[in-house]
Amino acid sequence: MLGGFRIRTGIRPRFYIGAFLTAIAACLLLAFAPSAAAAGTAIVGTLKGPDGAALTNVSLTAAAEGFTETVSTGADGAFRIEVPKGGKYQLSVDEGTLPAGITFSKPADQSRSILVLMGDKKVLFTFASGTDGGSATASSFTWARISQLLVDGLFFGILIALGAVGLNLIFGTTGLTNFSHGELLTLGAFTAIVLNELGLNLIIAAPIAVVISAILWGWGQNKILWKPLRRRKTGLIASMVVTIGLAITIRYTLLLFFGGSPRSYQQFAGQSGLEFGPVSITPKSIVFAVLAAIAITATVIWLQRSRIGKATRAVSDNPALASATGIDVERVISVVWILGAGLAAFAGIYLGSTQDTTWNMGQRLLLVMFAAVTLGGLGTIYGAIVGALVVGMFVQLSTLFIPTEMKTVGALFLMIIILLVRPQGILGRRERVG
Repeated sequence: MLGGFRIRTGIRPRFYIGAFLTAIAACLLLAFAPSAAAAGTAIVGTLKGPDGAALTNVSLTAAAEGFTETVSTGADGAFRIEVPKGGKYQLSVDEGTLPAGITFSKPADQSRSILVLMGDKKVLFTFASGTDGGSATASSFTWARISQLLVDGLFFGILIALGAVGLNLIFGTTGLTNFSHGELLTLGAFTAIVLNELGLNLIIAAPIAVVISAILWGWGQNKILWKPLRRRKTGLIASMVVTIGLAITIRYTLLLFFGGSPRSYQQFAGQSGLEFGPVSITPKSIVFAVLAAIAITATVIWLQRSRIGKATRAVSDNPALASATGIDVERVISVVWILGAGLAAFAGIYLGSTQDTTWNMGQRLLLVMFAAVTLGGLGTIYGAIVGALVVGMFVQLSTLFIPTEMKTVGALFLMIIILLVRPQGILGRRERVG
């Protein structure tokens, strides 16, 4: 009672109990996760020349007060320096061990200060050709680098599109802005890692992981969490906050059980690139990109031609009208969650094959996927695909002007510009509000 009026929230006591228990679980994960990750703290990276070839036997030294460690890169150009704890370390590269004709694009890369927090710190280096050949040589190297970045951007855009399509489908049918979608990528990658470490070849483990993720993390998540929330008429803002909490819980649960050390698949690691003129591409990148393009094309055809696909588009346009015409809206939403989680799992496996699989890999890609969806147009599958390809190429080409470590900033800057100039996105349509 308040001033003679009874206020009813409509929220049952068990909701508060569940929220309280969830908060306790999150606090416990946050408390114990750092100690689980401390044992795997390291500085990691891969050295590759301007042509994409691995730089082997290059010496790197990490130093701090009372600590010095020197390692050499392996056959795939990768290095790992285990450090005793988080903090600032001075990472230096022995320039004398670089192959002939290779030098740093930025002299500051030879020795720089690295801040290591929880888990592994990945460090990126960019190298240039040090051969003297006048302006013609410099121009040739520039065009070769642009060609390589365009191809890398195309492949990266296809990877982003896998995740962005599922993110856009879920938003289109439910209106949910899912900040835990990045964790669906991570869960898919780690599901494949577990199957791979149990003895299954990646060729077999990957499709099984996609199916498991689609059922467990897609249909199961919708059944246990989102369907009850929709029945309670939970608002979109409250649901968005739930996705943020869910993302944090999943992320630190993975950190607790798998640790902060990066993991890699046992097959197809350290492949040498195939040379196509100035462009170098690994065979696994070609195979994954082709399979991803087939999956995206199949999804588009499914939406356009199949009965459930047409029902999905109807629910996306007007859920109430779709329900009135006899469409089972909840069934459609379940199918969309299954499809979105499966595509996200595929994207996670794709990403894990091109770099190490880590507990926060999905978090790092989430904002890039949001940038792609915003650029293309919220709720449109074609917009997600076009936006992903544009963002992928823009991110890679931006390294011509900014450090590689900051390339994600370019995608977010592009998203801000689009929101200012064309808020509905490239393929989105204007909507009247109110």
